[in-house]
Amino acid sequence: MSPRRADPRTPSALVHAAARVLASEGPSALTTRRLAREAGCSTMAVYTNFDGMTGLVRAMVHEGFARLYARFSRVRATADPVADLALYGRIYRASAVADPHLYSVMFGSSSLAGFSLSDDDRQHGRYTMAGVVACTERCMRAGRFDDGDPFLVAHHMWTTVHGVTSLELGSYLVEPYGADDCFESLLPALMVGAGDVRERAVDSVALSRSRFQRPAPGPLSSPSTKNRGALSAPAAAVSTLPTTME
Repeated sequence: MSPRRADPRTPSALVHAAARVLASEGPSALTTRRLAREAGCSTMAVYTNFDGMTGLVRAMVHEGFARLYARFSRVRATADPVADLALYGRIYRASAVADPHLYSVMFGSSSLAGFSLSDDDRQHGRYTMAGVVACTERCMRAGRFDDGDPFLVAHHMWTTVHGVTSLELGSYLVEPYGADDCFESLLPALMVGAGDVRERAVDSVALSRSRFQRPAPGPLSSPSTKNRGALSAPAAAVSTLPTTME
């Protein structure tokens, strides 16, 4: 009797099951038995495909960035690059709120199964910001931002939005300075800081709000199964992304 062939869909099923369980029930629910039941496979599949839970958590981190990239990829360039850039910020925040446990693991603020981020994991995450850099450069070319290093300005945007989002997830932003008020006042301030005129920045941020569609939690991408189930870096993200949300 020939040996039973492994189902090539199993790595994908496990990663998505893990992300789903993490989002709905938190880290304590992530066990090999629970994930095997959710994915319809044996517990051994976790070890066969990922060398154990640590490898599976790494694949989840890459899945989280693949979701973020998929959401970023829905942004299309318009005549208002500042509105486009503000839309990236809205997507980033909403993605974290949709998958807070996964977000924590993605950025190293939560550890599961002894997993810790490697330099390769961090580089994988940076790839998703290519569209933000490209959009920042468009803002400069349009004369909305001061001339400068678009990578550095994009990093200013990223670190600031990441900071306020992390405070929101930690429930630190309370009334009268709640998360929505802080975020909405932050966006135009960031644009002005980069060189935009305040009145134009306020109008562009308002336009981005009208275009925004809040993402729902759940898989938006199909993970690669190479490298023992780990997701590959989104290669398309390293090129210039087209930057109205569809």
